Amino acid sequence: MPTLEVADATIAFQDSGPPPGRPDAPTIVFGHGLLFSGWMFRAQVAALSSSYRCVTVDWRGQGDSPPARGGRYDMDTLFDDAVALIEHLDVGPVHWVGLSMGGFVGQRIAARRGELLRSLTLLDTSPDREPVRSAVADIAMAGIYRYLGMRQLKGPVLKLMFGPAFRRDPANRPLIEEFIDRLGRCDRAGMRHSIIAVATRKPVYAELEQIAVPTLVVTGADDTPTPPPKARRIAERIPGARLEIVPDCGHSSTVEQPETITRLVREFVESLRVRPT
Repeated sequence: MPTLEVADATIAFQDSGPPPGRPDAPTIVFGHGLLFSGWMFRAQVAALSSSYRCVTVDWRGQGDSPPARGGRYDMDTLFDDAVALIEHLDVGPVHWVGLSMGGFVGQRIAARRGELLRSLTLLDTSPDREPVRSAVADIAMAGIYRYLGMRQLKGPVLKLMFGPAFRRDPANRPLIEEFIDRLGRCDRAGMRHSIIAVATRKPVYAELEQIAVPTLVVTGADDTPTPPPKARRIAERIPGARLEIVPDCGHSSTVEQPETITRLVREFVESLRVRPT
C-alpha cells in the first residue's frame, strides 16, 4: 500500500489510478469512519473505478496507517492530512465521500478549502461535538480496548456500528467477523487515540454555511451514533444540500447497504458533470 509522509505521521492510502482510456477522469476520495479503514468503501470503489479515479485513505493510527509520531489525532490534523494527500496526488478538485469521521474531515475541507472539492458527500456524520454522556462512554471504551482488545467490547460496539436489520441477518456474519478481525490487527494505542479524538472533537456547525460546493447528505434510518436529525441539521445549514435517509440501515451504511450508497453517490456525482451546450 502506498504511503504519504507528513510532518508527524505516515498516511497509508489506496489509489485505483485513472480508468483505462480516461486519464483526466475526476477523482473520488473516500474518508472512512472510526474503527474502520478504507476497506469499508470497497464495494463503492469496485463499482465506480471504471469511471472515476478512486482513492481511499486510512486515518493515522487506523487501518494500515501506523500511530502518529507526534501524538496528534484531532479532526483539524486529519483535515491537514487529507489536504496534503489531495495535493500530493495532484488530483484536485475531487469528489469527497466521507463517512462519520471522514465526514467530520470533509466538512472542514469544504468550509475551509472549498477549491479542492468538486462535491461533498456526507454519510452518517455530524457537525456537532459529541454529547457529554457519549464522549465519556467512548473514552472509557478506548481505555478498555487499549488493554483488553475489542472482542471484550464486541456486543456494544456492534450495536453502535451496525443497524438491527444488518445484525439479525445471518448472511452478514462474515462481514461482522471481518470487522472484528481487522480491529484486532490494528495498533491498540493508535486506535485508542483515534477514539478519544472523535469523542473530544470540536464542532463545525458554525462553518457549514460557508460551504459552496454541491453537497449530498445521507444517513441510515437506524443510525444510532449520528441519527437522521443530525443529518437533517447538516442539510438545512449547507445551502442547496440534498438529504437522503436510507431505510433498514445503521451507522456503517457503505457496508450495510452498499448498492444503495453506491447508487446515490454515482447519481450525485454524475449529475454534476458539465454537459456540452
